Amino acid sequence: MYAMNIVSFEEANLSVSLIKGSLKRMNFIGADFIEADLKESNFKGANLREANFERADLEGANFREANLKWTNLRKANLKGADLRKANLIGVDLREANLREANFDGANLKGANLNGANLERVSLKGANLEDADLNWATLREANLLESNLVRTNFTGADLEDADFRNANMELANLTWANLNGANLDGASLDGADLKEAYFLKEKQLSKVKSY
Repeated sequence: MYAMNIVSFEEANLSVSLIKGSLKRMNFIGADFIEADLKESNFKGANLREANFERADLEGANFREANLKWTNLRKANLKGADLRKANLIGVDLREANLREANFDGANLKGANLNGANLERVSLKGANLEDADLNWATLREANLLESNLVRTNFTGADLEDADFRNANMELANLTWANLNGANLDGASLDGADLKEAYFLKEKQLSKVKSY
């Protein structure tokens, strides 16, 4: 595998195929990857701030500890991607395919995930404060001990999601599907659950606060 380390492609247009390429620790600030084929590429630790990955194929890619602040990943395919401890502040992930991706310990503060598919995704210990997950799918998602303060889950499908010990204070769960969701140990102070669907009393019996 050809590795390119500590190289700068700032604001470059890279809408090309780089399948299984190693691009770790490189500088791609503002680079253009629109519709690029980047399956299984290695961006570990790379600086991708404000890059454009709209509709790119990033299935199985490694973004561990990468800087993706304010990056455009709208409608991108990130199925099975590794984004552990990545900086995703303000990232645009609207309608993205994030199925089975790993975001453990990632910072998604203020991220836009409207309509995204996060089925079976792992977000353990992730920061989603002020994130927008309107109408997103999070079936069987793992949000153990995550920060969900003021997170917007309006209309989201949260069936069988794991929210154990999560901080969900002031979260908006209007019209959300909470069928089978595990809320044990979660902090729900100020959360809006009034119009949530399929929420049973026993699901609230072991919450930390409500």
